[in-house]
Amino acid sequence: MRRRDALALMAAAATGVQVGAAMVATRFVVQDIGPASLAFLRYAIAMLCLAPPLLMSVRVRFTVRDLFVVMGLGIVQFGILIALLNLGLQLISSTRAALLFSTFPLMTMIIAALLGREDLSRTKVAGVMLTIIGVGVALGERLIVQSATGEWAGALLVLGAALCGAICSVLYRPYLARYPTLPVGAWAMLASVMFLAAPAGMEGLFTEQPRLGSSGWLAVLFIGLSSGIGYVLWLWALKHTTPTRVTVFLSLSPITAALLGVWLLGEPLTFGILLGLVGVVAGLWLATRKEPAPRL
Repeated sequence: MRRRDALALMAAAATGVQVGAAMVATRFVVQDIGPASLAFLRYAIAMLCLAPPLLMSVRVRFTVRDLFVVMGLGIVQFGILIALLNLGLQLISSTRAALLFSTFPLMTMIIAALLGREDLSRTKVAGVMLTIIGVGVALGERLIVQSATGEWAGALLVLGAALCGAICSVLYRPYLARYPTLPVGAWAMLASVMFLAAPAGMEGLFTEQPRLGSSGWLAVLFIGLSSGIGYVLWLWALKHTTPTRVTVFLSLSPITAALLGVWLLGEPLTFGILLGLVGVVAGLWLATRKEPAPRL
């Protein structure tokens, strides 16, 4: 059991890194393609990765109600969430967006506690808050510069995306307990692709060729393939541990974005990044501890 729990946390960590890398890649191409079009291509590519399990899921007997709920959650998590995130990334930097999106586990923890799905312990709250502080320290001056521009619309869009993800992370759990992970993920993603087809068409995706060069298409391909793999890991982690313990690893996404800036863009590796990384790691340790703690 401990081994499976450790594997679930490793899967959650891999997803956190994937989200950060995809956010940087999204920022690279989002100005050249509509947000709905990018979201459609992202999950159409990811859907191809999950086509085999979708075909296999014919043998898995979903009840009609459960199937509609799973598809509805897919529309919220992949359609609405990504559309809001992409719109937000048109207005604010990926660095600031990553910090705002790192409130995802805090929202998840509160929603799970309100629904009686999880205990709200002092240790867990301290761990989540410490990861957010660590992210803020790592981003440092870049966060201050961006926050001074007053781009509140972009910030609200990203926070709305995080709220969508938090709600879905809590509500997925019962269906992951009833059905295999891959079919659940495949049906959810298929629903999102169908939902995104209409707004992508309104942006002209199916009538005009996007203004993307070869590097832009490679970025889109990376975003799609990594999203397919990341989503399967995400659902598998949610199946085997609590939503807060999974979503807290999203704090790795802004750290990943900062380190990619050092590697790919030649940005300096500052003391703030290293200190923030220590804070995030300490927060993750606190938030994922199994020791019982009293309710607040």
